Amino acid sequence: MNTPDYPVTALRHGIEGRPRPAGRTATAITGAEAEHPNELDVRRILRALAARSRYRYVTPCVEPVAGGYLIVAPCCSRNIDAEGGPIEIALLRPCPDAGTWRVLAKDHKLGQWHEEAECARLSEALALINRDPDRRFWQ
Repeated sequence: MNTPDYPVTALRHGIEGRPRPAGRTATAITGAEAEHPNELDVRRILRALAARSRYRYVTPCVEPVAGGYLIVAPCCSRNIDAEGGPIEIALLRPCPDAGTWRVLAKDHKLGQWHEEAECARLSEALALINRDPDRRFWQ
């Protein structure tokens, strides 16, 4: 079992690859049995977000959370946060038993997450978030 040497919720990564806090190291992720969240998927998500269609001028972060990955970015439109503070964009949850990824969007008015899609691969889930033609994620 891969157990990180750091508290998972303490990490926050930006596209420019913010360094991990001094003195912290991670256990290597190996094989298909890698647990979630893990550093490899955090990097894959960040790299894919650079190709998004909306709000390309903000720097999103990926936060490892229990059982998945939370994408957070500053609110440029001011539709959700008038101050332009960070808002939750999407939540990615791997489903190891089904071999799929659940993509959740947040209804900021109700403060609730709802499932948008279940994708066979992480790359498909990220393509959905990046395209976002109905502005369900990048609000």
